[in-house]
Formats: sequence, C-alpha cells, structure tokens
Amino acid sequence: MEILIIGAGPAGLTAALSLHQAGFRPRVYEAVSRPAPLGVGINLLPHAVRELAELGLLDDLRRLGVETNELVYLSKHGKPIWREARGLAAGYKWPQISIHRGELQMLLLRKTVERLGEENVLLGHTLADLETSDQGVTAHFVQRATGESLGARKADVLIGADGIHSAVRRKFYPNEGPPNFSGATLWRATVEAPPFLGGRAMVWAGHSRQKLVAYPIRHDPATGKTLINWICELRGDSTRTPPKEDWNKPGNKADFLPAFASWRFPEIDTPALVEATEQVFEFPMVDRDPLPRWTFGRATLMGDAAHPMFPIGSNGATQGLLDARVFSYHLATAGSIDEALARYESERRTATTRIVMTNRANGPDQVMELVEQRAPHPDDDLDARVPFEERKAIADEYKRITGFDPKVLNERMSYTVLPGSNAGGDRS
Repeated sequence: MEILIIGAGPAGLTAALSLHQAGFRPRVYEAVSRPAPLGVGINLLPHAVRELAELGLLDDLRRLGVETNELVYLSKHGKPIWREARGLAAGYKWPQISIHRGELQMLLLRKTVERLGEENVLLGHTLADLETSDQGVTAHFVQRATGESLGARKADVLIGADGIHSAVRRKFYPNEGPPNFSGATLWRATVEAPPFLGGRAMVWAGHSRQKLVAYPIRHDPATGKTLINWICELRGDSTRTPPKEDWNKPGNKADFLPAFASWRFPEIDTPALVEATEQVFEFPMVDRDPLPRWTFGRATLMGDAAHPMFPIGSNGATQGLLDARVFSYHLATAGSIDEALARYESERRTATTRIVMTNRANGPDQVMELVEQRAPHPDDDLDARVPFEERKAIADEYKRITGFDPKVLNERMSYTVLPGSNAGGDRS
C-alpha cells in the first residue's frame, strides 16, 4: 500500500512511525529543506506519552525533557487556586513530559529516518496540488524557493498533517480564510533559570485577559540550571488575525512587560524571568472552526491541519499524536482503506471538535476566570466564593473530555498493531 504523509511535524512523523510499526511503509514529504530544532516548549500529557512509549521512545523523552509531577494555578496576586499531581504522581502508568518542541520533532525525525530509510523522508517538497478519488490520490510537488516541479506521486491514501496553514485542508476548503484570532497575543521564550517549586511543576497564573505560564523543559545536572519555558499572554481589543508572515516574529518586551511588572510570586519573579531572556517570540492565539468532514476520497486530515485549537490545557500536540496512532490502528485492522478512513474520522473528529469548543470556553483555565470574577482581591475568601468542589469539577471534566482521566487511560486498549498480531487485543 502506498501511503503519503504531508508534513514532518510531530503528528506526521508519529503517523509514519506508527504505520511502520504496523507493517506499512509510508513516505513523508516536508516543505522545509533543512529541519532545525525551532520553537519553544510543549507538554506531552500522559495519553501522548503512552503512544510514544509504545513506539519505543520513552527513554529518549525522559532524557530530553522533564517529567512534570504537579500543576499549580495561581491568581494574579500569586494566591494558590488549584493544584494537582500530574503524570506518575497522579497514578498514571505513563509520565507527563515537558519538552522543547524542536527537540521532540528532531527526535521523531531521526527515528523515522532510521526505521523507514532516508528514501522515505523527502525534504524540500512543497505540496502544490492534489487530486483524490475513491481509488487513490495524486500529489504534485514543487520546490518552495523556485517553484520548480518535483513531479507527481500516486498513492492509495494521503494524510494531510501539514499544520494550521495546511495546503491539504485548503484544497478541500478553499474559501475558509485565515484562522480565527482570539484577540490574545502570546509572547513565548525559553531561558535558563533556577528551578522553582521543586523543579517539576507547571504554573498557570492570572485570568483570561492576562496570563503567565511557566514550566521547566530541561535540567542540566552539570550546572544545576533549568531551561524554563514561559508565556506571557495579553488579550487586546483587536479580533483581526495578523498576517501569516507576522507569526513567530521576534517580540518586543516593551509591548507586554509593563503589564507584568508586579507579578512577582514566591519562587517565580516574572519581570526577572523576562529580563533574563535574550530572544522572545510573538504570535497570535488562534484556532479554526471545526470541520464537518476531514476525508475526501482517499485523503484525510490530521493534527493541526484537522483541528487547530487554542493552546489551553496542553492538548494541541497531544491530540495530533493520538490522531496518528488511531489512524494507524484502523488502517491495520479495518477490512478496507475506506473503512479505515471512516473509522478514524468517526473516532477523532467528534472528540477533537469537543476539545476545540471547550478550549474556546477557557477549558481548565476557567477556574482562574472564576476567581478573577468572584474573588479578585488578595484578601477575598477563595473557598467561600469558589468552592473546592467546583474547582475540582472543572479539572475532572476537562480530563474526561480530552481523554486523560487516569482510570480510563490506564485501562484503555492499546493502539499498537504488530504485523501478524491480534489487533487491539493487548493492553499496555
């Protein structure tokens, strides 16, 4: 079976590794000629780490990242709102790992090349056009810099895992337009700094109009320093999506730092963290509307190409990895390609649509908004105005919606299918 994967991001590469594990030999096409470890930090929740562990990558993830063991929500005054154990400390069979996105992508790329061979990872190939039918697909590629044709490739099935600006999605929905802008701008960066709250905690502080996020993504035993990923978020009045060319542009500290001048919490001094950072990146918080359909003939969507969501609750990358594993499972176990595509879309489109809409309503961060609305002053009685059970219900419901309730995840069947095995029969 000829399988084409458009995009060598985390979702596309996880799909390649999963399909290879199941006995297929897909081919990956990536527009970038020389991938580099770009970006900042991301969180891999236990249901994502489980899937990568089943691909044999857990030791690598532990070596490159940090095993998160706690989530802490704070008010804008630094007052504790909610804290919960995470990963192994919360009873999961798999850890939660915070990692540099570029390091994760390069790890997945190395493993894909090792297992599939260099001939099946084609860099510098931009998808120019796509023809799809009930029998297969034809993909046309060009060189990004020159527009020179790199030929066409026929296949039985194609996966569009080419991100929020997906060429595959645009082929199916040519009039969709730019992503939806929330009005919030994120300034993101990494910086070496002393560890805080034990060195393995994620911190969320503030409310929907102003927020700080900080968590470690790498420890250096030699120096004792920790690489901290931080995000400063401000919501403005504009709802017009910035041009694509302005995404990930160098940020100006003067545009946001004054708003955070007083955000000095125990062990987390926001102004000091920002001032110690050399390079800051700015980009809009965006998503896209859920789609009524992902699959057209023998082509389908995956990851941010299918369901880009606001970065709330650490679910963007995780859901893309789940897409990849579910797709591979169904392609290996269904009676036909068309049945596999239908099963994949049925399982994943409904689930991710719910998450996109939940994130638009603040997801688990809603607990911070309730505190801002009902107990905005540092001496307000938090327990009286936002009872513990209400806060717990928000956290539990988000886990249920996004698929990482500990009991459910620990007992769910495995998506691993090995050639010649009884598909789906094992648990891990």
